[in-house]
Amino acid sequence: MPQEVKSNIEEVCVKENRIFDGKILSVRSDEVLTPSGNHATREVVEHKPAVGMLAFTERKTVLLVRQYRYAVHEETLEICAGLIEKGEDPSQAAEREMQEELNVKASKLHRIGEFYASPGFCTELFTLYLAEGFTRSSLPQDEDENVSVCEVKLIDIPAMIREGKIRDSKTFAALSWLMAKEGIAPE
Repeated sequence: MPQEVKSNIEEVCVKENRIFDGKILSVRSDEVLTPSGNHATREVVEHKPAVGMLAFTERKTVLLVRQYRYAVHEETLEICAGLIEKGEDPSQAAEREMQEELNVKASKLHRIGEFYASPGFCTELFTLYLAEGFTRSSLPQDEDENVSVCEVKLIDIPAMIREGKIRDSKTFAALSWLMAKEGIAPE
């Protein structure tokens, strides 16, 4: 759908071509007009917004989830995360996902910020929370999920990042934020 240019750096969509509409994402290939007057193609993945929770315990540990990710054909260590359901507030999604994946409920949920997962091609907006003060509380995992909880000491995180044990971008960002907050220098 063509749009009006708002600044001298914005690209304008001349023609939108929808390629795929799925459950959590859609793909389109847009023809755009660049500020210099050239035409270009932009492939865009429209992705539902998501939340991630950095579950930090009083023992100076982080609760991560271990799960197999088909797209990269490997098991990953990640912060607890999930999609925001229609009509759901990000903080409600955060509470629900922690109960589904970590089997806990946080007494403190502090919004750290928002970031785009990969703005070069994807619209996914990610809201990151710091979660603290846990009590046991569980909801069933999604049918297509098979996650297990892994507790990691804060002091072990720099080595895990250096050794490539943390390769998920949202987890890398969240743990880097936590290391800076807690005064832990990367190795």
